[in-house]
Amino acid sequence: MSHPTAAPPVIRLEGVRKSFRLPNGDAFEAVRRTTLEVHGGDVFGLVGQSGAGKSTLLRLVNLLERPDAGRVFVAGRELTALPRHELRAARQQIGMIFQQFNLVQNATVFDNVAFPLRIHGRHTRAEIGARVRECLALVGLSEKSDSHPAQLSGGQKQRVAIARALAPRPQVLLCDEPTSALDSETTRALLQQLREINRQIGVTIVIVTHELPVVQALCRNVAILEKGQVVEQFAVDGPVAERKTVLGQEIDALVRQRTRDAHERQPQQAAAPVQLRGVAHA
Repeated sequence: MSHPTAAPPVIRLEGVRKSFRLPNGDAFEAVRRTTLEVHGGDVFGLVGQSGAGKSTLLRLVNLLERPDAGRVFVAGRELTALPRHELRAARQQIGMIFQQFNLVQNATVFDNVAFPLRIHGRHTRAEIGARVRECLALVGLSEKSDSHPAQLSGGQKQRVAIARALAPRPQVLLCDEPTSALDSETTRALLQQLREINRQIGVTIVIVTHELPVVQALCRNVAILEKGQVVEQFAVDGPVAERKTVLGQEIDALVRQRTRDAHERQPQQAAAPVQLRGVAHA
């Protein structure tokens, strides 16, 4: 696969802005006028403290939140200009996974993954069955096809959510704090799963997180948000001189520490697993 920055942008936000009305009547500007590009095949992190506008910006990509101003392009189409029926079809190019999994509790794993294929009615039963089995194999849950969510661990539930999001063969996978409800060991396994999915099928991943180890473990590029604006953007493994924000500097410190740890483990502890240490900004 070519380097993601060599690919054309699969996501482009042009001057998007979103505000909400507070209970007291005041307007809260969650996303200030922002322009952002994410290239095809990238793993892109949206990072910031609580209330920085990360999740709102992510939800603007698939128009779960419609911007008050600006334009949104995904896979070459301007979503903000599409009528409702065309927007529904265009959203097939965008999968999404959430913090709390959002699975249908009284449906089997198979039926949860099949759901986005059935609602559009364009697939035969055989096609749906084949695609569900393919997606469950991709996330390592083939044996859980007939189970219900209540019988699964948190990590397994999130992997079902990933399989469901991938079922329509999207070009983009949006992840809203997908590891925040998981312990560190399960988080590590899930991040490895997402890395493998990106490597195997080339889906572009955009992940919202406040956990800096998630950025270091998964992301190639990152944008840091403060008060609804992108204040810094860089490659995680790129040069460090231009880092200006506190979060940017903390990401650099974490990357440097991981590099030192890796050198110190060799050769005596080369096989030892790396534990994720949460660096949270709640």
